Amino acid sequence: MSTTNKLNRRSFLKSSAAVIGVSLVPRHVLGGAGYVPPSDKINIGYIGTGTQGIRILMEALRKPEIQVIATCDANRDSQDYPEWAKNEIRDKIRDFLDEPGWGSGNTGCRAGREVGKEIVETYYAKNAGRSKYKGFRTYIDYRDLLENEKDLDGIFILTPDHLHATIAMAAMKKGKHTITHKPLSNVLSEVRLATDLARETKLATHMFCAAGTQTTPLLCEWIWNGAIGQVYEVHNWTTRPFWPQGMTEFPTERPPVPDGLNWGLWQGPVPERAYHPAYTHAVFRGWYDYGSGALGDMGHYSFYQIFKILKLGAPISVEASRSEYWLIRDCAWHKQINKISFPQASMIHWEFPEREGMAPVSLHWYDGGLRPAMIKELEMDKREMPAEGLLFVGEKGKILAGFMGDSPRLIPEAKMKRFKRPEKTLPRPLDELDQWIGACQGKQPADARFETIQVINETTCLGNIALRAGHKLYWDAKNMRITNSEEANSLLFRQYRDGWELKKV
Repeated sequence: MSTTNKLNRRSFLKSSAAVIGVSLVPRHVLGGAGYVPPSDKINIGYIGTGTQGIRILMEALRKPEIQVIATCDANRDSQDYPEWAKNEIRDKIRDFLDEPGWGSGNTGCRAGREVGKEIVETYYAKNAGRSKYKGFRTYIDYRDLLENEKDLDGIFILTPDHLHATIAMAAMKKGKHTITHKPLSNVLSEVRLATDLARETKLATHMFCAAGTQTTPLLCEWIWNGAIGQVYEVHNWTTRPFWPQGMTEFPTERPPVPDGLNWGLWQGPVPERAYHPAYTHAVFRGWYDYGSGALGDMGHYSFYQIFKILKLGAPISVEASRSEYWLIRDCAWHKQINKISFPQASMIHWEFPEREGMAPVSLHWYDGGLRPAMIKELEMDKREMPAEGLLFVGEKGKILAGFMGDSPRLIPEAKMKRFKRPEKTLPRPLDELDQWIGACQGKQPADARFETIQVINETTCLGNIALRAGHKLYWDAKNMRITNSEEANSLLFRQYRDGWELKKV
C-alpha cells in the first residue's frame, strides 16, 4: 500500500471500528508482541546505508512482505566508500534497478541515506508502474525515525558495530521488531542488556550470522550420529582482516568533517574524538571502540554453525596470542604497545565443558593468514591446505569444511567414500530474512534471535578481551565476570560519552 495515502489501511481499520462499534483484537493477543498479520506489510525503518547496508537493502526490498518506509544514516551522500571491487556497488544497483546508466557520473563508490532513498523510491515506483514514488522519508538521527514513524513495525540495523545494541534497545523499547547485522554489540555487557530486553519484550529479533546455511543440519546429523566419534577439537581460520588493523596510535591530523556527515551521531556512545576518515566506513572494524576485529566480523558466521552442531554453551576459559609491531628509532628497537586497535593477526583458544553427553571441547581461531598445522589427511590425499576452513577433530576421524561449514567431507578421501550418510532427520533452515519476517508475523521465532546468539556473541567478545589482556582468562558466565583479572573485567563494559549510557530501562 502506498505511503502517500493519507488514510492507510491500519488507520482506516481503527477509525472504522470506532464508527461501527467493533472491537479489534490487539496484535499481541493474535500472535505475540507487535504481531504483524501476514496480510499486512511489515513497515521497516532502515538504519545504515553504507556499502553493506545497500547490499542488504536490495535483498530486503525484494521481499513482498516488507515495506521500507524510511532510511537513516549519519552520512547524507558521499563517494568515498571502499568496496569489494571497482564499481561493485554501482553495478549491483544497476542490475537491481534495471538501469544500466545508474551512477554513470560517480567518481567513487557512492553510499549514504540519500542513495538509500534513491534506490527505494526507484524500485517501488517501477514496481507500481509509476514514474515517481512519494512519501518516503530520510533521517539523520535514528531517534527521530523511531519517534516520528507512527506506522513503524520493525528496524533494520546496518551501522558500524558500536551502534548496534544502542539502536536495537531503543527500537525494542518502542515495541519494534529488530534485525541487525552481526555483532549484536562489540561490548559484552551490551550484548547481555540487549538480550535481556529481547526476552522481556518478546519481540521478533534476529542477528545476521549465516543462520540459513543448509549444511548446518547436515553436519548435526553426521556428528550426532557418530561420524567421527566424540569431537574434542575444532579449528576455524580466515584470511581476514582485509581492512587496516594493528594501529598503535590515533591519527593526529585534523581534517574537516565532510559536508553531510554528522560526526557526533556517527560516534554515538563512544567518547568524543576528533573526526578522521581512518575511523569511518569499512575501516571502523579495526578499532576497539568502533569495531570487533576479524573475529567479530567473521566469527559469528562460523561460530553459529559450530555452537549449534556441538551444542555449546558458555566457555570456561579463553586465551590469545597476537602479532606485534616494532620500530627502529635512534638506532634502537622499540616495541609499539597497542591499546587501541585489533592486531594484524591473532590466534584465540576457548575451552568448553562437557554438555548433553558431549565431551569437553577446545575451539581454536586463527586470522590474518595464520592457519593450523598442515592436516596429515590432506597430505595423504596430496591436497593443499585451504586458505580458510573449519575442521572438526573427533576420536574416530576428522571433518573438513569451508569456513562456515559448507562443502563438508570426511578426510582422507577414502574415508568419505566409505561413509554411510545418516538419514535426513532435521529440517533445513529458511533464508535468514525469511525467518525474521515469519517471526514478525507470529510464526516460529528466528533461529538467530538475540536470546540464541547471546552466548555466541559473548564468546567473541571474550576472545577480543583476551587479545587485550595477554594471558589466560577464566569466565563465570552466570555472574558475567572474569574471575582472575580485574583489568580484563573492565573491558566487559563501554566507557560512554555523556548522554549515551545504555540501560535496560
